[in-house]
Amino acid sequence: MLTQRELKDIIDIGAALTREKDKNRLLEMILVKAMELSNCDAGTLYLYQNDCLEFKIMKTLSQNVSKGVKGEKIDMPPVPMKEGNVCSYSAIHKELINISDVYDSQQFDFSGPKKYDAITGYRTRSMLVIPMTDMQEGLVGVLQLINAMDREGRVTSFTKEHEFVLRSLSSQAAVAVSNMIYVREIKRQLYSFAAAMATAIDERTPYNGTHTRKVAMYAETLAEYINQLNREGRCQEFFDENRKEQLVLAAALHDIGKMIIPLSVMNKPARLGERMERLKDRFRLISVYYELDRERGRITEEEWKEKKAFLQESLSFLTEIDTSGYLSEEQIKRVEEIGAQVYETEDGVQIPYMTEEERECLTIQKGTLTKEERRLMESHVAMTEKILGKVHFSANYGNVAKFAASHHEFLNGTGYPRQLKGEELELESRILTVVDIYDALTSSDRPYKKPMSGEKAFSILHSMAEEGKLEERLVTWLEEALKNIQIKNQEDLMLF
Repeated sequence: MLTQRELKDIIDIGAALTREKDKNRLLEMILVKAMELSNCDAGTLYLYQNDCLEFKIMKTLSQNVSKGVKGEKIDMPPVPMKEGNVCSYSAIHKELINISDVYDSQQFDFSGPKKYDAITGYRTRSMLVIPMTDMQEGLVGVLQLINAMDREGRVTSFTKEHEFVLRSLSSQAAVAVSNMIYVREIKRQLYSFAAAMATAIDERTPYNGTHTRKVAMYAETLAEYINQLNREGRCQEFFDENRKEQLVLAAALHDIGKMIIPLSVMNKPARLGERMERLKDRFRLISVYYELDRERGRITEEEWKEKKAFLQESLSFLTEIDTSGYLSEEQIKRVEEIGAQVYETEDGVQIPYMTEEERECLTIQKGTLTKEERRLMESHVAMTEKILGKVHFSANYGNVAKFAASHHEFLNGTGYPRQLKGEELELESRILTVVDIYDALTSSDRPYKKPMSGEKAFSILHSMAEEGKLEERLVTWLEEALKNIQIKNQEDLMLF
């Protein structure tokens, strides 16, 4: 008969198992509590995986043996599901097995424990094997306990009370492990969705090939560096596992709205893009017209040479600035002068050297997008929010969409799409803004600019912080992190 204390212990253990979120600590807790309740010397916890029983935790108190407690792999082959093995038999039939002395048992093959005893000098005697099954009677694993001891420390048999208590514990443990496995599978599913979307975004255009992965990588690196600073007492912020997961998920999904942006805008490598060929054709046509005018006497030989030279020099200039990163005021003025030129045919038909659309494109001072194209490009943030708004995130990931949709906001309210500022922006949103800009500046696959060095990129980031757009400490911490922390390989990233 269980005492009130023993019943309370079982209830407390069940509550503790439910609270534990770390898989390794949970598995160790299950085995330790089972050993405590039965007062035994040794035990092994197996999980049912890949149609066999895999060793997860092993402990022998008298020999100070403890394996698998930090998740390290135990160097022992998985136990096949064959009835000759006591653990497998228990798992197959979902039956508790209590053996007083394994050396006297003929039902099972105990050659393994006997060999272990011969090598170590240990004496395996009593054994209790309990299957761990969930609420649907699905097999989760097996608990194997060895050498129960009485109050004087002498090896004895496992009692009926032990059986009752440990049946209860194994049921609670199985549910706790099943729930954790289920949560991990749901999390894995969410991660795979995020990774798939990131792949789709980056593969859609060669000019975005690694951006999403690198932003996620920098975000995770910065979060880990902030935790290091916290441990050193240098900052109050800290990213527990869930907070870091939300940040990295948001980073992986921050550009999902680009799925709806036309490739003609996404992939626009120059100010005119495909329009350049039409401009060249027009200049050739006008040149032919001037040559005909010379032959017909409408213009002199000298005038024709001047017109021809102007067309050639102008086209060469326009071709050059089409892909320039930044235009000076003088260059823009020259574009306007060229754009103001008009050829008039003999019939009075006027042919402008440049269309209004071409003039608008070629007077873009920085980048390659017109105001309308930039507005369309910037709409990807609102679309990110709209798309992620259709995804049901659990409470643990409830901030992912908000963080992802705020990565172009600035602290001084000059960002987009909502012009949020100051305390309206969580730390995670501020981090995403910094790492997104850093990758944009240093990326080597952008069509409209050459990559910057890290030093120059951070100089710009610090200037933006001085302007009130970015948080200075985050820029500094990212700079320190990239110098002091080993960047993970892609296969080691949380999501990828």
